[in-house]
Amino acid sequence: MKLLDLPRRIYTEFATPLEPMPRLSKALGGPEIWIKRDDQLGLAGGGNKTRKLEYVMAEALAAGAKAVMTVGAVQSNHCRLTLAAARREGLKCYLVVEERVQGSYSREASGNNFLFHLLGAERLFVSPFGADIKQSIAKARAAVKQETGAEPWFIPGGASNPLGATGYAAAVLELLGQCQQRQLAFDDIVVASGSGGTHGGLLAGKALFNWPGRILGISTRHPESVQAAHIAGLARETLAFLESDAAIPDAWVSVGDEWVGPGYSIPDASTLEAVNLFASEEGILLDPTYTGKTAAGLIGMIRRGDFSADDKVLFWHTGGWPALFAYGKDFPPNRPSASV
Repeated sequence: MKLLDLPRRIYTEFATPLEPMPRLSKALGGPEIWIKRDDQLGLAGGGNKTRKLEYVMAEALAAGAKAVMTVGAVQSNHCRLTLAAARREGLKCYLVVEERVQGSYSREASGNNFLFHLLGAERLFVSPFGADIKQSIAKARAAVKQETGAEPWFIPGGASNPLGATGYAAAVLELLGQCQQRQLAFDDIVVASGSGGTHGGLLAGKALFNWPGRILGISTRHPESVQAAHIAGLARETLAFLESDAAIPDAWVSVGDEWVGPGYSIPDASTLEAVNLFASEEGILLDPTYTGKTAAGLIGMIRRGDFSADDKVLFWHTGGWPALFAYGKDFPPNRPSASV
């Protein structure tokens, strides 16, 4: 199988934990909820992009790259992890950050923005709100080439191309091994659906390894019609890249867009509730852009009766908690304090 023969860097030496969440399950009065802890993947702060970068960075190194460039939002987890992987490999790294929400970029911001500087990005190019991101990337690549004489190896946003999505096709095999060892069977997986490599890769893995359950994506930005078409296309491209004849029927592609809220990276009441609930019930940190909205989707689906009490539902934690520190104003202290 081509999946097992692809060049790969190893940034995580173990399968990420698979854990029950009994207190959250009880608090919601719903199905049996478990969590797959990809927030504990390797590199700086963990997160789903690490699985993709194991393959994407191997490709860059094989091509002789000395520098890489990638793109993401102003609090991009992908930019943080690409930069961390570049540092691990001794490569220079340039970042293009896109202001997807007007006024959202601040040079002094905490969270991932702080880590961009701490990890030593060679240069940060800011694409202002309303600018054409493709033009911004082209200008940044041209600027680096003019300065250094060489164009950096470009990694797409989220590392969400067929090679990157391969990381999540392989993750299905990891999960099935854990389930077999622990005699578990999940009915559904709930996962963030953003740039698409994670959701699309899981669908490709479902097809490759004949997993019978549903994969329920929660959109973090786009309406259902747009996101579903994107995910279906990427999942099928991933299977073709892996030289598989397996098929992905349209019925497999599920995207819920009810929890996007006011817009990308802007939390609403359901997002804030979800972040608080996971923290207070299970001691698990989410971020307001991806996992918080995905958790809000899980909670919303439970409350409207989408699952039976006997179902086993897996929340696939895609990481992102370092961005939480840029949202302190949205989480005012709710406990009394006193001097002692």
